[in-house]
Amino acid sequence: MEELQVDGSIGGGQILRSALSLSMITGQPFSIINIRAKRSRPGLLRQHLTAVQAAAAICDATLEGAELSSLSLRFQPGAIKGGNYEFAISTAGSCVLVLQTVLPALLKAPAPSRLRLKGGTHNPAAPPVDFLQKAWLPLLKRMGAHIELDLIRHGFAPAGGGEMTVVIQPSRLSPLILEDRGQLVSQQAQALLAGLPESIGTRELNQVAQRLGWSQDNLHTVQLHRAQGPGNVVLIEQQYEAVTEVFAAFGQSRVRAEQVANHAIDELLAFEHSGAAVGEHLADQLLLPLLLAGSGRFTCLHASEHLRSNAEVIQRFCPVRIVIEPLSGDCYQVRLESH
Repeated sequence: MEELQVDGSIGGGQILRSALSLSMITGQPFSIINIRAKRSRPGLLRQHLTAVQAAAAICDATLEGAELSSLSLRFQPGAIKGGNYEFAISTAGSCVLVLQTVLPALLKAPAPSRLRLKGGTHNPAAPPVDFLQKAWLPLLKRMGAHIELDLIRHGFAPAGGGEMTVVIQPSRLSPLILEDRGQLVSQQAQALLAGLPESIGTRELNQVAQRLGWSQDNLHTVQLHRAQGPGNVVLIEQQYEAVTEVFAAFGQSRVRAEQVANHAIDELLAFEHSGAAVGEHLADQLLLPLLLAGSGRFTCLHASEHLRSNAEVIQRFCPVRIVIEPLSGDCYQVRLESH
């Protein structure tokens, strides 16, 4: 099969991860140049290299250029294998992004798989594990995926040290139609803290209560063992009839607790106003599941560059058409159709 050429400058690490996923599930070899070329630290970082190595292990791939800071890579996949795998990122690089790279292939493996992933579980540059557990995985399960994820230990940036396990059964996915989120069922906000004063979380949740008008019954401070930190994240969860969304904001040094909370609150309010079924981040992560199902559609808030570049890469690898159409305001419809 002729090697597909991918230009990584059209996006960041997601372009590489999507190309790896697509190569594994289609058997299509590819080479990528200009990996993360527009980022402040271009090339492969630890978490990207771990994703490459994980993908290679799962399908016995042949690699060229798999080294730190490399701007190019060649990937020749073999057959996907189920089994027990352990992948560790020696920094706080995101375990979540490594998981999302290999999960599509393992859903198509001939046998079950068990992953143990070590590194960052709560990283500002990636979805937190809570987002996967509450928002993303329930939709995959609705489509027919059999996946169980357990968070063993939190790992915040920059220390890392987190751990999670994932059990994946081979699964055939059905199309997802998600155009309306339905009525609000429940809502809650959590402030997770590790090795930091509880007062930070109290201030964050007070900001949520003040701006959203929530009662204390909806607000929860979770104090983790200090060894899992230092770290802080605010998680605002909105459960609707058809979907759950999680809006996250990470504490940073010299950023007031109220400002951290405002970031998550602003995302929630924009989502509420849009009328879309899913938010900007969840939209990015539904295209590959829709591809595995063969079709599907959803409405989302914003047609982000991530969404558009991901759609472009998928259409390079597979005979599908991805249509992204504005509906009204900030709401878009996304459709995946097989040719």
